[in-house]
Amino acid sequence: MARTAGEEPEIVHWLLRGAAITAAALTLSCSGGTTSGPDPSGSLRVLFIGNSLTQFNDLPEMVRALSDSAGGQPIRVGEVTFGGFSLQDHWNKGDALEAIDSRRWDVVVMQQGPSSLDDSRAELIDWAGRFATRIRAAGGQPALYQVWPMDYRLDVFDRVLESYRLAAEGVQGELLPAGAAWAAAWESNPGLPLYGPDGFHPSAMGSYLAALAIYGELLDVSTVGLPSRLAAVGGSSVLVNIPPAQAAALQAAADEATGAP
Repeated sequence: MARTAGEEPEIVHWLLRGAAITAAALTLSCSGGTTSGPDPSGSLRVLFIGNSLTQFNDLPEMVRALSDSAGGQPIRVGEVTFGGFSLQDHWNKGDALEAIDSRRWDVVVMQQGPSSLDDSRAELIDWAGRFATRIRAAGGQPALYQVWPMDYRLDVFDRVLESYRLAAEGVQGELLPAGAAWAAAWESNPGLPLYGPDGFHPSAMGSYLAALAIYGELLDVSTVGLPSRLAAVGGSSVLVNIPPAQAAALQAAADEATGAP
């Protein structure tokens, strides 16, 4: 049974995706070639390993859609996600390891719960290190998707940011500063509704801001001027549609967090 993934509450409804979608996600993200090694199209191939904070609002697909809309280097995505999972849970289940070993991802993004407590911070650092060894053996680079605490625990926000910073430093990997982007956005716009109704998972706006920070950091680019309306592959469904003024504030916050040029 999955533990609480660094203080994350158990998620027991539609969030369990994992193995049932892994094969489809890998096929989508690597369509156009089945061999390992550099993508001939020049795409950056990114695998997300996490839980409901990655699943909500289809964050990986938002990152892909941002790359499509920007017209620069394209990003292809895959994911292995289970609600409530920590990195140790992923290691024990094995789906994430199979995905890492299946082909050469350029970047593998790891995420668990807030991890503000001493024990959960140590767990995050430990298991990120184990995954990083496996990721590099498969030819990829490790990265940490920095998250945020529950809304009633904002007093530990800085500890959450620090936990992910320490984990990224520990594996000499990339820190994807979504949590820092949330903090930056609230500094200038305290009323932005980044949380969803449960006060932990992101609203569509919160996921959009996280996607901006991840995209900007991965490609080392500014997010200012990117579209605020994003659609899934083929334009079959709208992932997010943010009013332009709010989108501009979110893009500025993402750039502040990433230190974009």
